[in-house]
Amino acid sequence: MSIQINLSKIKSTLPEYVTLVAVSKTKPVSDLMQAYDAGQRVFGENKIQEMVDKWEQMPKDIEWHMIGHVQTNKVKYMAPFVSLIHGVDSLKLLEEINKQALKNNRIIDCLLQIHIAEEETKFGLDEEELSALLASPSFKEMKNIRIVGLMGMATFTDNQNQIKKEFTHLKSVFDSLNFKDGSSRDALQCISTMKILSMGMSGDYQLAISCGSTMVRIGSSIFGGRI
Repeated sequence: MSIQINLSKIKSTLPEYVTLVAVSKTKPVSDLMQAYDAGQRVFGENKIQEMVDKWEQMPKDIEWHMIGHVQTNKVKYMAPFVSLIHGVDSLKLLEEINKQALKNNRIIDCLLQIHIAEEETKFGLDEEELSALLASPSFKEMKNIRIVGLMGMATFTDNQNQIKKEFTHLKSVFDSLNFKDGSSRDALQCISTMKILSMGMSGDYQLAISCGSTMVRIGSSIFGGRI
């Protein structure tokens, strides 16, 4: 089945308010261009150098999303063009993104990654770390980043009840940041609006949407399996 047909089938199942990130990691530019020609404009990569190479070769109306774990020493390479960084999991990383965004005279949108899975291998902040980050003086001084939402990855399991529990937990954290008032709102003064809740991949995106996701990251269902 072609990339265009796969893309069309998936888009037909998505509500209008859900953004589709086509996860194009390891795939050649020719595959990405097939998706581009079918109307896809948002692509997700998990390695910065690969994303830079593709950005250089492809049309400039593409939104490039960094969806993998980010090393601080690599931020400078994507700072000139990246549209959204999904996996921000520390104040140190946020400080580096802010620094590199300033150098490029940009404001870079970021999602804070929340650890919701039972697997220790997954990255992310717990709720205490999230609160500490948002309350830190350093965060309040950052003018070149914009926190636009949260991201999380569920446990890799066939247990749908567990996945649903983890997605529901992330949605509750998301809602608590959006609707707190008083002093909490002051702590979130750098956050314009928390609109994006990025959760759900090829195997569980429909469940994620039912739990409140507004952005899904789908790769193999579009481009086929990876070697």
